[in-house]
Amino acid sequence: QVQLVESGGGLQQAGGSLRLSCAASGRTFGTNVMGWFRQAPGKEREFVAVISKSGDSSSYSDSVKGRFTISRDNAKNTVYLQMNSLKAEDTAVYYCAARSLTKYSLSAQLREYDYWGQGTQVTVSS
Repeated sequence: QVQLVESGGGLQQAGGSLRLSCAASGRTFGTNVMGWFRQAPGKEREFVAVISKSGDSSSYSDSVKGRFTISRDNAKNTVYLQMNSLKAEDTAVYYCAARSLTKYSLSAQLREYDYWGQGTQVTVSS
């Protein structure tokens, strides 16, 4: 089991930046592929970014590529999402998720993640 707790959300103006954190506990953190997803009001939850177990590989959705950066610190059991050049359409609840330790691929599919945090609200004002 992996427990995930997100933090760092809040209100930011368009063009600004925020950094989200996801603290993990339970099974060895460094053995999980980690992802960030988001869900805007009235919309389905969507993929944002994913990072490999070692942190040397990552992938992003087209809507955030070039603006967001995912990273991890396995010594601190934490994954981050640095969000720059924020837009109003980035407003959503952001969720951290982990794949089980036997999974290695950088998946963008919600159904392939086994553990989820409770989410943190990000609101971008235009």
